[in-house]
Amino acid sequence: MLKIISYTVICLFALVSCKNEKNLSKVSQETKPKNILFIAVDDLRPELNFYGANHIQSPNLDKLARESLVFNRAYCNVPVCGASRASLLTGARPTRHRFIDAKAEKDHDYPEAVSLPMLLKQNGYKTISTGKIYHGGKDDNAAWDSRWFPKGNIRDYQLTESSEQAIATGYGPPFENMAVEDGAYFDGKIAKKGIEDLQKLKEGNQPFFLALGFMKPHLPFNAPKKYWDLYDRSTIELPESYVQPKTTPKEAFHKFGELRKYGNIPKKGDVPEDMAKEMIHGYYACVSYVDAQIGLVLNELKRLELEEDTIVILWGDHGWNLGDHKLWCKHVTFETVLRTPLIIKVPGKTNGKKTNAITEYIDIYPSLAELVGLDVPETVEGQSFVPVINGETPQKDWGVSKFKDMVTLIKGDLFYTEWTKDDGVAYARMLFDHKTDPLELNNLAEKPEYQEIVGELAEELRAKWGEGFLNANN
Repeated sequence: MLKIISYTVICLFALVSCKNEKNLSKVSQETKPKNILFIAVDDLRPELNFYGANHIQSPNLDKLARESLVFNRAYCNVPVCGASRASLLTGARPTRHRFIDAKAEKDHDYPEAVSLPMLLKQNGYKTISTGKIYHGGKDDNAAWDSRWFPKGNIRDYQLTESSEQAIATGYGPPFENMAVEDGAYFDGKIAKKGIEDLQKLKEGNQPFFLALGFMKPHLPFNAPKKYWDLYDRSTIELPESYVQPKTTPKEAFHKFGELRKYGNIPKKGDVPEDMAKEMIHGYYACVSYVDAQIGLVLNELKRLELEEDTIVILWGDHGWNLGDHKLWCKHVTFETVLRTPLIIKVPGKTNGKKTNAITEYIDIYPSLAELVGLDVPETVEGQSFVPVINGETPQKDWGVSKFKDMVTLIKGDLFYTEWTKDDGVAYARMLFDHKTDPLELNNLAEKPEYQEIVGELAEELRAKWGEGFLNANN
């Protein structure tokens, strides 16, 4: 009888222990730090199907969007790659003297800031930079366990003549249509390396932050012929906003010097219509090409059974003008350049919903930190959008972006820009109301009936452009 009682007690203890182990396993799994797949795409406009467009073929991005939270109103804080990336990765606002242009570097402009990859590395993450994440290849080097970039000329031509021209002068033609395999261009190589990274990370025992930076659709618009063949150029039209209204300050326009460095582009004046349509065609082809490369990486993430343990975030470093306002490239504060694609997939939390919450790129850092349970350093100025992911009503309805003398307050449907010098006094202004003027063709800033609103927006801009904005030491 005593043996029977003892055996029963042992069995009950074993059942309780087994149940506790299962509960501990469940808790451990729930509290396990999530991996982060951090995908940057250079010069990507939100001209995609999940933003209401229907002419660019991007099935892999469309699929990711159906599993993510899609931000309809995400804005970069600086519309130029080096400064935008440094600002995003530090979570810090640009100022008149910090994060200025394409050559901006975190180490130079804000060395004391703890970057997002550094924060993650300090907290046990394996951090890998593959492709273009920072603009500078050695910027914030201590934050990465490893970093890799394809070898070869940065213009990445496959035609020998164009490649030789780029090596000799720095630039070749503005586009290339070649019957080559996907792996011939940098983005195919970046995808391949990203897949190899995932396979190694799968075998590791650390959570990972894998940053993949794709190069296209940045100039030159080089993509394999099969992606050009997806589009019929005869159906491509110049944008409806292909005009520069007299009410818009002359300071708002530039001569798109970045594009004019490429061969065959006229040194002044408008781009010929046929060439303009060919460039738009090339841009579309590049988006489809990079979409295919991202799809390969996402498929491998799923095959390796890492999907449920990995947050995926995809962003373009800024928008891009494709003839909008008769402009090409970035370097302005029109919405075509400030508004960006931003989607985030959080396992178990996102399912394709969209939000109109105004979101700034400096908000990405604190959001990812919160999602993996980390506190952010005091240098981070962004505001976490995790409440939006959780279905809460967003509390913030504004954002601020700047480029050189231009600084813009985005407030609801209003886009208010001032051009200021170091003293903060405005020497030009523009105001657009997107309710009535989504193409930004009617500047309201100098109209008498809007002076009260302009005064209010000017005051709010100064209150929100960030502490130390005018300070020469920042």
